[in-house]
Amino acid sequence: MIHLTDITKQHGNRVLFKNASFQILAGSRTGLVGPNGAGKSTIFRLITGEESLDGGEISCGKKTVIGYFSQDVGDMAGRSALDEVVAASEATVALGEQIRAMEAQMCEPLEDDAMCALLERYGDTQQEFEHRGGYDLESRAQAVLTGLGIGPDDYNRPVESFSGGWKMRIALARILTLNPDVLLLDEPTNHLEVESIIWLENWLATDYKGAVVMTSHDRDFMNRLVDRIVEIGGGTITSYSGNYDFYLREREIRREQLIASYNRQQEMLAKEEEFIARFAARASHAAQVQSRVKKLEKIERIELPPEQKVIRFGFAEPPRSGDDVIAIDNLAKSWPLDGGGEKPVFSGISGMVRRGEKIAVVGVNGAGKSTFLKTLAGLTEPTSGSATIGASVFPGYFSQHSMEQLDPKKTVFETVQDALPQQTIGVLRNLCAAFLFQGDDVDKRVDKLSGGEKSRLVLATLLGRPLNLLILDEPTNHLDIQSREVLLDALQKFSGTLLLVSHDRHFLRSLVGRVFEIDHGAMLAYEGDYEYYLEKSGRDHTRI
Repeated sequence: MIHLTDITKQHGNRVLFKNASFQILAGSRTGLVGPNGAGKSTIFRLITGEESLDGGEISCGKKTVIGYFSQDVGDMAGRSALDEVVAASEATVALGEQIRAMEAQMCEPLEDDAMCALLERYGDTQQEFEHRGGYDLESRAQAVLTGLGIGPDDYNRPVESFSGGWKMRIALARILTLNPDVLLLDEPTNHLEVESIIWLENWLATDYKGAVVMTSHDRDFMNRLVDRIVEIGGGTITSYSGNYDFYLREREIRREQLIASYNRQQEMLAKEEEFIARFAARASHAAQVQSRVKKLEKIERIELPPEQKVIRFGFAEPPRSGDDVIAIDNLAKSWPLDGGGEKPVFSGISGMVRRGEKIAVVGVNGAGKSTFLKTLAGLTEPTSGSATIGASVFPGYFSQHSMEQLDPKKTVFETVQDALPQQTIGVLRNLCAAFLFQGDDVDKRVDKLSGGEKSRLVLATLLGRPLNLLILDEPTNHLDIQSREVLLDALQKFSGTLLLVSHDRHFLRSLVGRVFEIDHGAMLAYEGDYEYYLEKSGRDHTRI
């Protein structure tokens, strides 16, 4: 379908990959992985022709339709949400217009040869129109929008009235509705809540028949959809037949085998070089020495890829709090409406958060999860009721808004130092390294950081402080899989109390032991882990 053969690409002096090859076959499901900057998004842009190769060839079938979703959604204006989605399928719409024009022609008297040619053209066009899903284009657009959380009430809303995150959903709906032969998806789960992620999983697994190539920071999403992993890194492209978990296991096995081969080769080379050095001056051994020199020249040297450093930071034990961390009594919150009156978010919530608990706060989009966390953190006053912080509790709060409060002119190190002024330079550097700021990265200014880097920086300052209650609203947003694993490891070792909202199911499954579900303004507590919650709430049927 799409063949990438001996491709080479470099940015400046940095070679992304050299003489690399892989294929995208019809109906295949491929996950692209690799460290930030390795070239994953570059692969997408090379396939779509947005960038050109430095060497090699990319070949694609003439009629192959490619749909590419990237994080850059571009400008959207002048249409409703539904019209914006349908407009992406302009080629399909044009086919429908051609069919109608040909049907009108058939009503006119034509020569036999002309009629035969018209019927043949009509048949081909109709077949292509059907292949592209032209007959149910609008109903498909509506179904996709609804699945991504934009319901019938919002179909006719102007696209410019949506926020950036919701425009991302509209852009994703455009590509899915297009029904292309190949879907290139660059982080499609960003800005989606669990319900929309599950809908997208099911749609890709059951409704969509084409090929998929994706990057994703959502480990569960990758595991459930892909049957092959293509790793980009170290100047090479390597394929693994299996999902993400298989890839992790297989990569470790291959690395161990490579190290063993490397060590054997080094032993052999040392012996040969010792022989050459020992007998180089002896005429009686000249032929043997020359033979071994030529042998060494022909040997292809095994090279070990650079090992990704993962530094574990020993977080200080937080001070012990009282047993009752937050007492919630008949808590309610409403927001005032512009035209008067109030919009209720939740009401009548009561419960107890106990020392050492790790609790997930879940609920559909708009249920009030973030408002609930803000109220517990004391950042917004409840309309009625109370959330009382217990004795010796020292809380810390994280949300996407926390990143906006960073000083853009300060460096990573200065930001961490300001948060932890009593710590030594060595401790601060180790903390930075634990959150993947190593070497010169600590000297980067905040205004030069990506969203994921800013998120890691705020989390580092939070987890480095002596807090015994963490309230985290979407801490995994913007973080890649490696960064999420770093955070997960830190939170698993955290001995204080934790409440968090996250759309990463692997993260929740690996961390929490209790679940608060906010639904229709009320809260239900599940006294078990995330799997227990899925089973008891009946939501596990949504998983593939």
